[in-house]
Amino acid sequence: MRQDNQLIVLTHLSQLLTFLTGFGGLIVPLIIWASQKDNVYQMDEQGKRILNFQISLVLWAIICVPLILALGLGIVGLIILGLVSFIYPIINAIKASHGETPTYPLSLNFIS
Repeated sequence: MRQDNQLIVLTHLSQLLTFLTGFGGLIVPLIIWASQKDNVYQMDEQGKRILNFQISLVLWAIICVPLILALGLGIVGLIILGLVSFIYPIINAIKASHGETPTYPLSLNFIS
């Protein structure tokens, strides 16, 4: 198993593809994780964290949609989700580049 912090950083930053293309923030990290989890040190652990975060974001967004009718609370929730989904991949890419273990807020444990 090899140490490759650059690939791990790239995996964290690949979540931002959603902002550029409208999709890819879940698909690209999934492909990188699935193909490299046995070859790169810490890829399995960090890839699972990324995928759990992305799946959680989708779930929270689905929950926010009907809440739009409840005094606009869903709009506030979607804005918060948008900010969290943009800021935390960058923060965690920096942490991963320094060898630290990143954490994602609002993340539910789907893949363990």
